[in-house]
Amino acid sequence: MTLTESVESGRGAAVAPIPPPLYYGAAFAAGLGLRAMTVPLAVGAPGLSGTLGAVTLTMGLTLAGAGVAAARRHHTTIVPHRRVATLLTTGVYRLSRNPMYAGLALAYVGGAALIGSWWPFLTLPLALLAVQNFVIGPEERYLAEHFGSDYAQYRRHVRRWL
Repeated sequence: MTLTESVESGRGAAVAPIPPPLYYGAAFAAGLGLRAMTVPLAVGAPGLSGTLGAVTLTMGLTLAGAGVAAARRHHTTIVPHRRVATLLTTGVYRLSRNPMYAGLALAYVGGAALIGSWWPFLTLPLALLAVQNFVIGPEERYLAEHFGSDYAQYRRHVRRWL
């Protein structure tokens, strides 16, 4: 199915059939696996990294949750392959075109700091690349075709991540 056919059929973006949080979860699990199988690679002072980790984790979950809440409030979907009803540009969507993915990335960083190992930090780029290539790229193409100049203007003013 082409992008035009997807838009015309009422379907959403032609993304991979993997929910975006699973990319982050798989990379984090890989980091934990590497930590268990090799040298732990401890991160700084445990108390400080734990505190910073908890704060960052909370900030990330708050950002992601605000993105979900905005989508629900505007009666549109959070599922990438479903049709989007509204182009969200207010609230957290004024800060990021992808507050849910950015929030998950922040939560990931917070979780890595909480466990006190560099391994999850080293596997984070795998999650970011997967989300960028398999989710955000197709979503942006879909939104550009679906919302045209409104989306083009929004892209000029709002960053992809933060």
